[in-house]
Amino acid sequence: FFVVLRRMAFVGVGVSHAALGGVALGLLLGVDPLVAALAFAVAVAWLIGAVGGRGKLSEETAIGIFFPTAMALGVALMAGTPDYRQDLLGYLFGNILLVQRGDLVFAAVLVGGALLVTAFFFKELLFISVDEETARAAGLPAARLRYLLLTLIAVTIVSAIKVVGIVLVSAFLVIPAATAQLVASSMRAMLALSVLFALVAVVGGLWIAWLANLPSGAAIVLLAAALFTGAMAGSRFLRRA
Repeated sequence: FFVVLRRMAFVGVGVSHAALGGVALGLLLGVDPLVAALAFAVAVAWLIGAVGGRGKLSEETAIGIFFPTAMALGVALMAGTPDYRQDLLGYLFGNILLVQRGDLVFAAVLVGGALLVTAFFFKELLFISVDEETARAAGLPAARLRYLLLTLIAVTIVSAIKVVGIVLVSAFLVIPAATAQLVASSMRAMLALSVLFALVAVVGGLWIAWLANLPSGAAIVLLAAALFTGAMAGSRFLRRA
């Protein structure tokens, strides 16, 4: 929702792919890969915010620096973990069969924490997403809220890595909200529809993956893309009518 409002889709791509370095490092050191991925994702998100917020370099440039650097680190570490390459493929593209009880608990804690923080700071986050300059003029700590939003993006990405995969999770951040934006008549409706479309994509995608023996991440994102295509076609038809 906030990613689409602030046009931060590329941030999601950069942070999600940077998590590969954390996963590979975790497997190499025997640390929980999701914990390592969370640390990596948050660190890269903050670095993007720090470098992109100084004025000399744009946010896109910062992503262009840290995204390939973290990916290169992940690839280099993968070369040293030959016994874990099958696991790494699961992290890259998503595999519901690799999800264990501990992963579900970890993801639930991340999602629950992110929801609580979002609910508490919803108005402030919405304000800076719509008009950061006005929010700053109104006395809101825009820089801190921006770092908070980057942290929430990183947390959300890591919570979905095992199911959707590092390569595709950024699409899951953007597509449901973009679909909702096409059909919603208000911010409140857009938020509700974003959640609805995401749930439909996850539940339906997992069902399709089970029936067709597909990677869960691919099935979820393809269904989300199909919903977006349908919403776009429907909105154009209604405008012409």
